[in-house]
Amino acid sequence: MEARAQLNYARISPRKVKIVCDLIRGKDTKTATAILMQTPKAASELLLKLLKSAVANAENNHQMDPDKLYVAETYANPGPILKRGRPRAQGRYFRINKRTSHITIVVKEKE
Repeated sequence: MEARAQLNYARISPRKVKIVCDLIRGKDTKTATAILMQTPKAASELLLKLLKSAVANAENNHQMDPDKLYVAETYANPGPILKRGRPRAQGRYFRINKRTSHITIVVKEKE
């Protein structure tokens, strides 16, 4: 049995989120929470909130024991890119891509 939580259209690059996702993948939820609270990255706040949501989903919707949960999967896929611009030298236009992410966390119960 698994429970999941998903955050769509997060205004952070998926490349930045994947760094933090790799830190918690495969860890139990208590350890993952401790790691996220001590990681000085912008994505760690989003992932911490998402992890708490996934644990709550597992406990309330699937009647799983919160002490036996671990992070089975976590990934960040790219969302739509907001294309913005900035004036540069000699009247040129420089594109700035504001990237978004779709972040998913899946928790499962240990056997």
